[in-house]
Amino acid sequence: MSRDTDGAPRRRRPTQVADAIKALIVENELRAGDRLPSETELIDHFQMAKSTIREATRILEAQGIVTTRTGPGGGSFVEAVSPDRASALLANYFYFEDLTIDDIYQLRQSLEPELAASLAGRLSEADLAELEAILALYPEPARSAEEERDHHVAALRFHARLAEMAGNRLLGFIIGFMARILTDLTVYRRLYEQPNEALWREGRNHQSALIEALRSGDATGARQIMSSHMRSAHALMDAQAAEVGKRFIV
Repeated sequence: MSRDTDGAPRRRRPTQVADAIKALIVENELRAGDRLPSETELIDHFQMAKSTIREATRILEAQGIVTTRTGPGGGSFVEAVSPDRASALLANYFYFEDLTIDDIYQLRQSLEPELAASLAGRLSEADLAELEAILALYPEPARSAEEERDHHVAALRFHARLAEMAGNRLLGFIIGFMARILTDLTVYRRLYEQPNEALWREGRNHQSALIEALRSGDATGARQIMSSHMRSAHALMDAQAAEVGKRFIV
């Protein structure tokens, strides 16, 4: 593999052109739905072969930044990357990393209490009703592994929905992404195999108290409730993961 002078692997030409097109989008302040220069214009601009430009465009399509339409009025257009698409692409990276529950909760314990405090007194009754509706999905402890899995997913959806309500888009995305990979982690490792009443009670009680703090505008209380929730959930998830690991070893 060829390398640059600094020792890093040299990027393929289409990848370099794809990055240059992204820079062009930013420099020209293009927005979702705006048309990119035509293929001929890009060939002239970059002095590259048609095959290179087409591969660069395919790279951008795979990244969700560009969409191509055929027929009259067709061409390549800027496309806004949705949070779900961005999260899925990032999850593909972490899929091959040895992420642990400790890794995830280290961030959750730092970020989610601040998110909760920032939302106190700012949510509408419709927002709060939506959180209450999620909470209503697990009113009783699970009676089977299938119910336990569904409760895990719904409880994490509560946190993902809170993240979507964040005023700070970056904070909201990071927290929502953590909820997503924790959902995947619990399902892939089958951490829901045995119903865990303590985890259900801990989560539901904290989430119920959090809704009331958010409704009353109590930022300090919301921060404390979420901090307590993260600490106890972390301990219970660690214990559940250890128990599942023990069963596999046996």
